[in-house]
Amino acid sequence: MASHIILPPDDDDEQQRREDEENDGGGSGGDGQQQQAGGNDAKAALPFSAMCVRISRDSYPNLRALRNASHASLTDAAYVKISEGDFGYVLDDVPHLADYLPDVPTYPNPLQDHPAYSTVKQYFVNEDDTVPQKVVVQKNSRRGVHFRRAGPRQRVNFESDEVKACIVSCGGLCPGLNTVIRELVCGLAHMYNVNNIFGIQNGYKGFYSSNYVAITPKTVNDIHKRGGTVLGTSRGGHDTKKIVDNIQDRGINQVYIIGGDGTQKGAYEIYKEIRKRGLKVAVAGVPKTIDNDIAIIDKSFGFDSAVEEAQRAINSAHVEACSAENGIGLVKLMGRYSGFIAMYATLASRDVDCCLIPESPFYMDGEGGLLQYVERRLKENKHMVIVVAEGAGQDIIAKSIPASDQQDASGNKLLLDIGLWLTHKIKDHFKSKKMEMTIKYIDPTYMIRAIPSNAADNVYCTLLAHSAIHGAMAGYSFTVGMVNGRHAYIPFYRVTSTRNKVKITDRMWARLLSSTNQPSFLSQKDIDEAREADRLANKPPLPSVANHNVAKAFDQSASTSSNGEI
Repeated sequence: MASHIILPPDDDDEQQRREDEENDGGGSGGDGQQQQAGGNDAKAALPFSAMCVRISRDSYPNLRALRNASHASLTDAAYVKISEGDFGYVLDDVPHLADYLPDVPTYPNPLQDHPAYSTVKQYFVNEDDTVPQKVVVQKNSRRGVHFRRAGPRQRVNFESDEVKACIVSCGGLCPGLNTVIRELVCGLAHMYNVNNIFGIQNGYKGFYSSNYVAITPKTVNDIHKRGGTVLGTSRGGHDTKKIVDNIQDRGINQVYIIGGDGTQKGAYEIYKEIRKRGLKVAVAGVPKTIDNDIAIIDKSFGFDSAVEEAQRAINSAHVEACSAENGIGLVKLMGRYSGFIAMYATLASRDVDCCLIPESPFYMDGEGGLLQYVERRLKENKHMVIVVAEGAGQDIIAKSIPASDQQDASGNKLLLDIGLWLTHKIKDHFKSKKMEMTIKYIDPTYMIRAIPSNAADNVYCTLLAHSAIHGAMAGYSFTVGMVNGRHAYIPFYRVTSTRNKVKITDRMWARLLSSTNQPSFLSQKDIDEAREADRLANKPPLPSVANHNVAKAFDQSASTSSNGEI
């Protein structure tokens, strides 16, 4: 069946259409009825064999470029599954084996005969169950964007004996990696009686440069008590054709990929190549990022463990600062583009006097600058603690230190050390003031990354792994994540098109400013730009056929709607 994507008009075209409707009497009576009839005729003219999908411009900004995109870009539209329902309901669905293998067989889910699960009431997920992307609404709000709910299905597309699964972990280390690996192996073996499970060593390049290692529940029994990943990991090394060649040659039909947004982009490319070749292979991504910057999902696994360990570093910095005259404890935490670890660790500690993150600009010198605040704080309390995310202040450093455009193997720009730079700047400032002070710089990055996950993350990793298994057995390809407290299957492109960032216009950031008593360092221009960005991000999708009044009503509701509060 062909898939037709109906893109909405550009902003200028849409505005002109609305003005025309107002001039013609709001689209009611006379010419308005003729125009509406003409629109219905246009819809009827579409081929009956086509599946017509109308995409809201505001909900899917990465698809707006499809209007004038090249043919190569238009091929991605074949992997997008979007359908609409009543009252503004939009389902952003994930691809299924049946999309390109219409005769793929189905089988009863073996869980129905499992002694541990057969007694669970309503254990199987209804096929129509979906999870809303936003839950903070008003009485006139549209239902908005939804994702397919995760969980076991009554029918699956793989028999236990035919499953040959592989697991790979990519990117940097994160608490909980071993837990996810363990639960993928144990879940496949104990829930679905799968016997052929392999580990891919050292990231993506392991598909074609390392041996496949057979793993069983016995071999992974206690790995969750250790940090790191027993499979090894690496950055880069992604060669889609080589990877799929090896998947095809070895008869792999379920691929579980653990990694961040770059890794999930690679998973998406692997899925597209698999589909192009018509292979019966399901690809399941488990998103991993210690920075908690994966879009759509509530929280990344390992984040709670990282915040807990970061607190220990902050406590050490506080002890050092209190034990010296005019002592300063400076802690640098992870957060290349998003300052979630720094923000949450600061709020949890309550010993921090200043928190600096990439999302909130700051300046060093002059009235209201950081150096002036540090000086005032030392005069008041005789000590202070500063927490800074690694990606903060990069624009300031670049003005004094020539920045290079070097990148790591994952394509991330190599950052300058904001912690070390701040240390020297603060020392020089107080030296010029002839004021005694002591500063201790602590960088616990690799200590935090290498710890095993705590109890909360262990449970979360278990649920993510099991949800991934249920989806793959049912023939879906997706990234799994928790959305508003419910596990859901999310299209690959949705979690890789943007990053989750701290909203400095939300109450959570206001709570931090209140806790630390630090100045915001923001100009009115910074605040206005942040508010406008949030307003556009929270703008709900317009109905497929919306008159001017309806569109205006939704625009007004969008200006007061926010789903960023935690």
